[in-house]
Amino acid sequence: MGELDGIDPGLHAAYRVCRSLNARHGKTYFLATRLLPVSRRAGVHALYGFARMVDDVVDVGADISVGPTDRTAAAALDVVESRVRAALAGEVSGHTESDLVLSALADTTARYDIPHDYHYAFLHSMRMDVPGTVMFRSRYRTMPELSEYMYGSAAVIGLQMLPILGTSVPLDDAVAPARALGEAFQLTNFIRDMGEDLDRDRIYLPTDELEAFGVDEDLLRHCREAGRTDARLCRALAHLVAHTRSVYRAAEPGIAMLDPAARPAIRTAFVLYADILREVEEGGYRVLADRAVVSHRRRLAVALPQLISAGWTSARIRRARAHSRAA
Repeated sequence: MGELDGIDPGLHAAYRVCRSLNARHGKTYFLATRLLPVSRRAGVHALYGFARMVDDVVDVGADISVGPTDRTAAAALDVVESRVRAALAGEVSGHTESDLVLSALADTTARYDIPHDYHYAFLHSMRMDVPGTVMFRSRYRTMPELSEYMYGSAAVIGLQMLPILGTSVPLDDAVAPARALGEAFQLTNFIRDMGEDLDRDRIYLPTDELEAFGVDEDLLRHCREAGRTDARLCRALAHLVAHTRSVYRAAEPGIAMLDPAARPAIRTAFVLYADILREVEEGGYRVLADRAVVSHRRRLAVALPQLISAGWTSARIRRARAHSRAA
């Protein structure tokens, strides 16, 4: 069985584009996707391809007939939303990369009955990243304020994945852990990417949380420019790492709620993303000087046992199905 079995052959090129985007840009995510049952990978690639397409629009106005300024990026998002609405209504045409991504997205959305509002919530959060939109935010004062952004930028990703992965409990029971997992991944990114975000004049980590430890924007910029850290920043980041780990703990029970065949992939992503926090700690919280990276050796060490687990699970499922047919 291949990833595209059961999918309209006319959409195979569209799904291949999404898979290529995932392989090229989402190394940890792609590795986890490889642990999924083959039949479920295409839908995950489609979701990733759409998220990547929108990220490119936000960053540089890519693949839309506008330039890379903030104003045109805001206009580009309006164009993307109108194209998404058309695609979900069955009105996709064209053969550009973004046309193909939208075709795959629309097919995945329909096959798995994914609520359309999740896509629009994602676009809402992307507008919060773009100057020139009324929703734009470059700073978040409190964690609840940040949660509005994270709902669309991260939580809905987990919610979109649920019907693709399948659950062993009623789907509604798995919603809260799936949402928490998306937020845990996003908070991990915010901690890891603090320096790069500051270069873009973004501070995602709540300023109230930082200021409680004596960290203000001047200190952040000084540390970034000097390529060093500060004891106050270390204490603030230790607090935020601890908070993020609490979100991981809220998310972890959701792994057991997934279809057994999907658990190895999500467990791998769970462990590897949490490992980024460990790298931040072991690196002395130098996120404004160095980017914490999980080594290739560590990724393989985590993925290999899960790959074996996935193989055994798939074999058990095949044997059970064969026994059922024989009976």
